Amino acid sequence: MLLAADVGNTNVVFALFEGRTIKARWRIATDPRRTGDEYAVWLLQLLQIEGVAREDITGIIFASVVPRADHNLTVLSEKYFGITPIVAGQGEAAWPFAIDVDQPSSLGADRALNILAAHEKYGGDLIVVDFGTATKFEVVDFNGTYKGGIIAPGINLSLDALVGKTAKLPRIAIRAPASRSVIGRNTEDQMLIGIFWAHVAMMEGLIARLRAEIGRPASVVATGGLAILFDEQTEIFDHVDADLTLDGLAILAEKIRQ
Repeated sequence: MLLAADVGNTNVVFALFEGRTIKARWRIATDPRRTGDEYAVWLLQLLQIEGVAREDITGIIFASVVPRADHNLTVLSEKYFGITPIVAGQGEAAWPFAIDVDQPSSLGADRALNILAAHEKYGGDLIVVDFGTATKFEVVDFNGTYKGGIIAPGINLSLDALVGKTAKLPRIAIRAPASRSVIGRNTEDQMLIGIFWAHVAMMEGLIARLRAEIGRPASVVATGGLAILFDEQTEIFDHVDADLTLDGLAILAEKIRQ
């Protein structure tokens, strides 16, 4: 079985794969100070709950946008599983697609995995939207070449800035507004409209501009924790794929073994 880990700015998501099928997944807050031993105490208990012995793990791959976490995940892999991990984007796990941008080395691992998985699973010209700490848009042509994209503040980041820079605005939960009206009748509703519908309008406007610039039909693939929430309020997504980044790790590991 393959153990995969996606290290983001907010969470680390571990997934257990048989082939390309996810058998289990676990999430823990990202903390670069968390040691390999601490990861092991937490993860080995979860594997035991799933009835998986550490000897059942035959490969480990991780992708990280938090460089300080890399060493501790390597320690986890080597000390507790006896496996040298594959680090996505490095060495034999270099990205297996063309990167047609000004600074190819600046492409984040999570974005690269989304590009790889989206092309493998859906094909054609694509726009991939990932809802994370930032909301990221990737443009992928029908050959699988990465052509560039957009990085915008994520919805929670926008809310943090709004609340943090004002004295009296309350903290609110991110959810779909109760109606489609954009005229709020109280402070909390006005904030939710300003945060939620503004993000929807940004997505719809940017995707329309991207499609016009691409000049060919392009499917839109959404991923990330808020993709399902937004999908209920807009018609812009052709596919919602919550596991796109993790699937990218399994696909990359599979390509290395071939």
